[in-house]
Amino acid sequence: MCTGKCSRCIAVTLYPLALICIICNIVLFFPGGDVKYAKDGHLTEEVTYMGGLVGGGVMVLTAAIYINMTEAQGCCGNRFGMFLSIAFAAVGVAGALYSFIVAVLGLNNGPFCEYDGMWTTPFKNSNSTYLANQELWAKCTEPKNVVRFNMGLFLTLMATSCLQMLLCAIQMINGLFGCLFGVCINKENLQQP
Repeated sequence: MCTGKCSRCIAVTLYPLALICIICNIVLFFPGGDVKYAKDGHLTEEVTYMGGLVGGGVMVLTAAIYINMTEAQGCCGNRFGMFLSIAFAAVGVAGALYSFIVAVLGLNNGPFCEYDGMWTTPFKNSNSTYLANQELWAKCTEPKNVVRFNMGLFLTLMATSCLQMLLCAIQMINGLFGCLFGVCINKENLQQP
């Protein structure tokens, strides 16, 4: 497979993954589908780090756009273009890693919720044992079902950012091959008129 076609496949796959990260991060701002928690500042701290929006979203999207443009320069682009795709893929890896770390912290610390009449992060020092104990979840009275809400979205961010890291790492290897071995030559160009 030509390195340019491989770049295109990677870029096309990164677009929806970046969109999923952006949507997940935006939805995290509205637990229970209500705006009042964002207005009152009653949000899980990791949501405000915007790992899905900035890291898995904008940074990966920037990498995907350039990686896609590399393929558009011809069969495999040029050597310098493939070299730059390595750098942009590294930006994508960094963004996906940031998104992954924020999601892990969000799961580990648990949600910010009303617990025994106070707004707090009740599971912060529980070493993630709260994830398996659904009886504890009911003690978070507001926002309703916030533990399940955060778990679903942070797990989605973790899975998506893992795929993004993998794809960007593959592009770094693909870009290295394109940079070292040059561009593909179309068979049409080899035929003499």
